[in-house]
Amino acid sequence: MLRNIKSLVGQEIRATDGELGKVDEFLFDDTTCDIRYMVAETGSWLSGRKVLIATAALKKAPDPRLSTFPVNLNREQVRTSPDIDTDKTVTRLHELELHKHYAWPVYWGEGFYTGRMLFQPAQQEEESVGRALEETHLQSTRAVTGYRLHAADGLIGHIEDYIVDDEKWAIRYLVVDTGAWLPGRKVLISPHWIERVDWETSEVFVDLTRAAIQASPGFDPSVPVSGDYESDLYDHYGRPKFEDAMKADPVLPHRGKH
Repeated sequence: MLRNIKSLVGQEIRATDGELGKVDEFLFDDTTCDIRYMVAETGSWLSGRKVLIATAALKKAPDPRLSTFPVNLNREQVRTSPDIDTDKTVTRLHELELHKHYAWPVYWGEGFYTGRMLFQPAQQEEESVGRALEETHLQSTRAVTGYRLHAADGLIGHIEDYIVDDEKWAIRYLVVDTGAWLPGRKVLISPHWIERVDWETSEVFVDLTRAAIQASPGFDPSVPVSGDYESDLYDHYGRPKFEDAMKADPVLPHRGKH
């Protein structure tokens, strides 16, 4: 099911033996736009500590009727998990500690150290492993909200929200508020239409024209995104549908500056 991130924030997270807290935000992989972790606000139970829960720990897609996330963890596992400051950069080393604690499989590379070369001097190998551990591809949905979005021929607005697939846990669309350019209008942009992201200036650039965006099918945030709407959207832009784009290239070519 396709749902907007804002509707998920604040929902209750339930462990196998009681409440864990509430959804605070999400961390996504900026090379694939897959949601990797849910950030849970534990409230008074753990003195307001925030913890990371991998989407792999979710028992199933959240039930929109219950506004609850059931997770395959118990409270003691969460209490003794690595204390990671979610307000700062979450590195690969942090992820390794987390995955080791919960015995979660890693989602990157072919082992623990992505980018490792087999035949290189010991010093270079050490430096390579060190860089891999410090590297991060995780971005906060809250932090990226507000980034300015540019068409090929000018500014169109800013990122206001995200549409996610709550079964595959992938960002399907950015919800863009077109602001003063098209007052009262919101449009959907697929991550596959992004040319680059400048993380230093908080800007996203897409290879679509303002005229094409202006003429795109109207988007109503209060109405669930349907298969028919998606077909109309992709047909309008003459672009391959999400599944076809993922098959062609699951890695997005827009890291830009970091």
